[in-house]
Amino acid sequence: GVLILGLGFSFAKLWSLSRSSMNTKKFIVSVKEALTNGGVSEAMKLCENTRGSISSVFHAGLLRADEGVDAAEKAIMAYGAIEMSFLEKGLIWISLFISVAPMLGFTGTVMGMIGAFDDIAAANQMSPAIVASGISEALLTTLFGLIVAIILQFFYNYFVSKVDSIVGDMEESSIELIDSLYEMNKNK
Repeated sequence: GVLILGLGFSFAKLWSLSRSSMNTKKFIVSVKEALTNGGVSEAMKLCENTRGSISSVFHAGLLRADEGVDAAEKAIMAYGAIEMSFLEKGLIWISLFISVAPMLGFTGTVMGMIGAFDDIAAANQMSPAIVASGISEALLTTLFGLIVAIILQFFYNYFVSKVDSIVGDMEESSIELIDSLYEMNKNK
């Protein structure tokens, strides 16, 4: 159950992160060209027609470009923070399942061991055959709990590195956009 839930969240996150990713370098070049050729409105149109976190952040900054570069920069920072929390959304659930899976496994093991000792007491003798199957079943729950945690940990680490990469691109490209807006205002 925990594996299915964890994988469900993982695949949902995989899908949302793939929608947030983009070729940043190419996009920045396109935005700069649009700014040069058609001004802010042309660049905004490009952002509206491009999917991804960076285009959303750029759009927020360009909306404020007519109020000055400082206003655009503040909008980019604020929207960048919102976009970052959107990118991290759902990771807490995967993290929770990583923690819970081994605990549930250990709980199953403890319950199985209690059952094995009850079997010994009921048989009134200490024979390996009496407890072997009980202990085997008990240990399987721990094994499955650990396997689930390992699988989900792999996904979690991938998502964290992907989010870091997108956020890094977002910060880098935002600086480039702000520089372009400064250049534009200087040349007016």
